Amino acid sequence: MIRHLMCCLFVWLAVPAQADVQPMPLNMTQGVTEVSQRVFDLHMTIFYICVAIGLVVFGVMFWSIIHHRKSKGAVAASFHESTKVEILWTVIPFVILIIMAVPATKTLLAMEDTTQADMTIQVTGSQWKWHYSYFGEDVEFFSLLATSPAQIANEREKRSNYLLEVDRPLVLPVGKKVRFLITSQDVIHSWWVPDFAVKKDANPGFINEAWTRIDEPGIYRGQCAELCGKDHGFMPVVVIAKPQAEYEEWLQTTKVAQQQAREEEQRLLAMQMDMDELMTLGEQVYNTRCAMCHQANGQGIPGAFPGLAGQGLSVDPSAKLEHISIVVHGKQGTAMQAFGPQLSLKELAAVITYERNAWDNNTGDTVQAAEVQAVMDGQDL
Repeated sequence: MIRHLMCCLFVWLAVPAQADVQPMPLNMTQGVTEVSQRVFDLHMTIFYICVAIGLVVFGVMFWSIIHHRKSKGAVAASFHESTKVEILWTVIPFVILIIMAVPATKTLLAMEDTTQADMTIQVTGSQWKWHYSYFGEDVEFFSLLATSPAQIANEREKRSNYLLEVDRPLVLPVGKKVRFLITSQDVIHSWWVPDFAVKKDANPGFINEAWTRIDEPGIYRGQCAELCGKDHGFMPVVVIAKPQAEYEEWLQTTKVAQQQAREEEQRLLAMQMDMDELMTLGEQVYNTRCAMCHQANGQGIPGAFPGLAGQGLSVDPSAKLEHISIVVHGKQGTAMQAFGPQLSLKELAAVITYERNAWDNNTGDTVQAAEVQAVMDGQDL
């Protein structure tokens, strides 16, 4: 413990201060919910009890060392066990543990009480993104890291919320009890927002429950707190808490936008997009969804993720439908996810077209929305 504290102090003194770097807090996040405040208060209570125990124990120890040292002529006593002392040093820790256990139990029970929720949201983790589904509202979307690859590669100055920003944040109303149903599609993740005192594992095949009631409007950030694999650190959580009226306005706007997107998908089935349009959109989708594994140059990562440049399905003229199927349905037993539920028909058509024509692949194939829909409907089988 002492060595750890010395190391922390050395780093703190050695690292020069920077104007654009937020100071690191020395204590727990106090939070913006009743439960987070109770957790903070419990933490401080236990901390002060431990400090008091430490002062008493070390105080007695140092007093004994000083006043019973050999230079003062102290002679070690010879005695056997004392029943009274043994009872005393058993009863005192027991009482202390009871004093600590009572508030801890009350806080834990409050954290697990998901009853009488005003709304329910399903949170599904997958490498490396979160999917949010609002029960009873017909609203759902994926939330992905918005930090640019250039910042990650140190090619551009990092912003203040580096690796803690997303393209679509979770939006919640202030003052409402929100119940979370948390699960996973692939490996174990952990949905963690320190300001809410919510940290719950997302296990594939299981549903864990958590809840929050946010007291203050604002933007609250967290991240996956489980070592879920490569790029684990690129899976942030961003929650925007809005007053009820603003939340309702956002909800209705989102419903309309998602309904229009579904209608647009149907119109796309009768359209033919040209190569330039597909390649431009496809490059954008590839860089945000695929480059993390297959790399921006399409070379992949040997032994982990296959390359797409000049090899495999991407350059096989007879494997167009198989290529679409793998992107849409994923590949069981591998890290290749099913992007059918994650991307629009237009985005799917564009990214597959891009993969078949980028990096000198030059198959000349274009993939249209109708072909993707046919594969989704099982017509490729």
